[in-house]
Amino acid sequence: MENREYLEKLRTQIREAYGRVVYTYTTHLYFMNNLKDKLKCIKYFQILLSAISTGGFLATIIINEIALSWISGLVSVALLIVNLYFKDFNLSEDIKRHQVASDRLWIMREEYISLLTDFDVLSIAQITAKREELQVNVAEIYSTSPKTDKKSYKQAQLALKNEEEQFFKSEEIDRLLPEHLRKD
Repeated sequence: MENREYLEKLRTQIREAYGRVVYTYTTHLYFMNNLKDKLKCIKYFQILLSAISTGGFLATIIINEIALSWISGLVSVALLIVNLYFKDFNLSEDIKRHQVASDRLWIMREEYISLLTDFDVLSIAQITAKREELQVNVAEIYSTSPKTDKKSYKQAQLALKNEEEQFFKSEEIDRLLPEHLRKD
């Protein structure tokens, strides 16, 4: 096989690996944001049930109404059920684990971009050595990262394909850079 043909196959493999890392990175970000939303809803629901329960109890003392006692008691039971159900879930810890995974994948994403940028000035041996190093690092990250779900993957897919998330147009980059570093 000719070197040029092999280099193109190598470039294709590295580009595909880069794409998988970007998808996984973005999926972890969406999964983490979904967990944050879920945690916020649970906390608000717990606060609401606590407020209703406490308000019902206080109203029962003031007005001495049996119906309020029952409502307050039922809401207290509902709050107990919610608290018992979620006592073994540690959404805050899950959020943190996904944040760590996405941070580590971000570094891999940047290393793949650097390899693709340097591709034309590196030897085949240097490229394959860096590729293998990246494969080992990514495999280690995948093996220690928490799993995501189909919903988060679909959100990442939509964002990457349709909204070009994670990418910038040249004009956008120019607006972010100081004037003396802009292209035109």
